Amino acid sequence: MEVIVIGAGLAGSEAAWQLAKRGVKVKLYEKKRVARHSAFKTDDFAELICSNSLRSNNIENAVGLLKEEMRHLDSLIMEAADKNAIDAGSSLACDREGFSSYITEKLRSHPNIEVFDEEVKKIDIDKPTIVAAGPLCEGSLSEALAELCDKRYLYFYDAISPIIEKDSIDMSKAYYKSRYDKGEGDYINCPLTKEEFDEFYKTLIAAPCIEVKEMDKEIYFEGCMPFEVMAKRGKETLLFGPMKPVGLEYEGKRPYAVCQLRQDNAIKTLYNIVGFQTHLTFGAQKEVLSKIPALKNAHIVRYGVMHRNTYIDAPRVLDAHYQMIRHPNVFVVGQIAGVEGYVESAASGLYGALSMAQYLKGAEIKELGQDTIIGSMAHYISNPTIAKLTPMNANFGIFRTDEPYTKKDKRQVFVRVALANIDTYRKAIDG
Repeated sequence: MEVIVIGAGLAGSEAAWQLAKRGVKVKLYEKKRVARHSAFKTDDFAELICSNSLRSNNIENAVGLLKEEMRHLDSLIMEAADKNAIDAGSSLACDREGFSSYITEKLRSHPNIEVFDEEVKKIDIDKPTIVAAGPLCEGSLSEALAELCDKRYLYFYDAISPIIEKDSIDMSKAYYKSRYDKGEGDYINCPLTKEEFDEFYKTLIAAPCIEVKEMDKEIYFEGCMPFEVMAKRGKETLLFGPMKPVGLEYEGKRPYAVCQLRQDNAIKTLYNIVGFQTHLTFGAQKEVLSKIPALKNAHIVRYGVMHRNTYIDAPRVLDAHYQMIRHPNVFVVGQIAGVEGYVESAASGLYGALSMAQYLKGAEIKELGQDTIIGSMAHYISNPTIAKLTPMNANFGIFRTDEPYTKKDKRQVFVRVALANIDTYRKAIDG
């Protein structure tokens, strides 16, 4: 048995791993060494190009439960994240380089995985294939996938936050604290008075942006909306959003606004600015950040950038196993399938690979239902009643169970039901 996996991002890396550990020979194609997109910075697999956070670790939060479901299914992505975790309060954040290099070494050294550092330009529908090319898919491969999808492509834009050197932060004007003291003060907080915030806001809304030539209209995923776009909705959007001071009191006082920074690498020399994803010009980014007292002389090592995310019209193209309806040898996983987020992308690769493994055996593909987070995402993106698919993070709004629950015990019931179903599913597919 042999499967072609196109793309070694989070979804493709997870898919290749799940297949290989089940004895399937994998041909893994990744083009970064020969044709790297500008959004990427290294040649390693599963690169975290936006935030380095995999979000909440609370199992009673939907994405926290999703991570635990993946752990129950021996996820490589979760193994790498847990081994390269850095302090981030109640969230799971990773050392970017350690996370990606760990996954790269695991995949390149696996005897069932052959890595091809080359660009794939066509999809052979007669060969078992998992397309995990990612939302930055472009060129000939994009055109080939579009043909298989009857040109059913959609898109949105998101942005990346700047990363700065810790030594350039004026710590006499900043303090360590996690919101509501959850964790051990893992974030650096840069407070602003009302006067300082007003000056910052005035500079921000007047700052120039990088022109994105192909952007005929601004379509943003809410979770990755540029903070200058949020700002133009009004000051309150920032004060109740990324610069919210609630839970960040210091010496008994609450600042008017707060800019938070999260550790970005294990040795604590780099920090990213939480919620400050942007497509301001590089010069404007320096000027705007200089209006925050603690960041007046901040040294930016990676500027924020904007990029387009492409995804297919999955409700018309895929079933609830990430398998193409018209081309059953082909599975499409990751953000290009319409899920949104690092963990969600990896989870789709995991589930798509397990489905592919069953398909290769000629067996009926066992289905995860909406009473798991992994299954609920697959059902959401493949629901034919959805007129226009909108990418969505894992959430309990699409979770369904017949198990009775009250408002008070809802989350505990969801956790118990989901993990029991995941364990039952694993036994059914692996014995």
